[in-house]
Amino acid sequence: MILALVGPTATGKTALAVDTANALAARGLPAEIVNGDSMLVYRGMDIGTAKPAMAERGGVPHHLIDVLDVTQTASVAQFQGWARAAIADCEARGVVPIVVGGSALYVHAILDEMDFPATDAAVRARWEAELARVGPAALHGELARRDPGAAAAILPGNGRRIVRALEAIELTGSFQAHLPPPVYALPGVVQIGLAIERDELDARIEARVVGMWDDGLVDEVRRLEALGLRDGLTASRALGYRQVLAFLDGHMSEMEAKAATAQATRRFARKQMSWFRRDGRIAWHRFDEPLLGEAMSKMAA
Repeated sequence: MILALVGPTATGKTALAVDTANALAARGLPAEIVNGDSMLVYRGMDIGTAKPAMAERGGVPHHLIDVLDVTQTASVAQFQGWARAAIADCEARGVVPIVVGGSALYVHAILDEMDFPATDAAVRARWEAELARVGPAALHGELARRDPGAAAAILPGNGRRIVRALEAIELTGSFQAHLPPPVYALPGVVQIGLAIERDELDARIEARVVGMWDDGLVDEVRRLEALGLRDGLTASRALGYRQVLAFLDGHMSEMEAKAATAQATRRFARKQMSWFRRDGRIAWHRFDEPLLGEAMSKMAA
């Protein structure tokens, strides 16, 4: 069996996953956690991603945390391969894998049938250079000329997706802009979602952002900037990091950066819930339901 714990940010997924793993171990079933969050893979991005410290991991092995430098970028296809390899390794050792994540696309890619179009670094680099030269709106016009259907499904301001679509079209002649219907690619998946009222979630997000600043997020970004954070196409755009970089550049005050981080996180949480709510296979439970970790352990026992 594969347990998958999903839901929006700031709902306590990591702590619940650790509780579940420990409850399984008490039943004689070892369990390990497979990260399904796109940002926890980056070394040094600890405070802004709410990465669980070693003490918070409760002695439970975690996979796919701290595997990349901030200058590196991993595609969803690469992440899919890494996560599935970790799951296969767990199962080969008789260990229950617990996939934990709020990045809906990444969780979907791990658990479901999802193939990715061909990629070529040189072709992508050429389109990225064109994006930098003409901007996303003009490049979106080029995409509309080549594939009107793909262009209609991609926002004109989403430069990264436009580049990816043009790369795929050049290599294969087409680009599938919409995700396929969800069908599990792996056997024995049970998905649990953490439900929370919007007001409660907003309050938890606000408290988390305040805590990030108190814990030294600005200094963390300064350290990572010296290690090349600005060169990381993905890491530099992470929630909190993008806003702090804007503050360090003088584009906003520190108070504005903090408020912008909370606002962007709330917006992201809404998108997360919208994604996950479309999946009728997820069994929803209140995020603070008593003994939920014990109940989840019984599902796998």
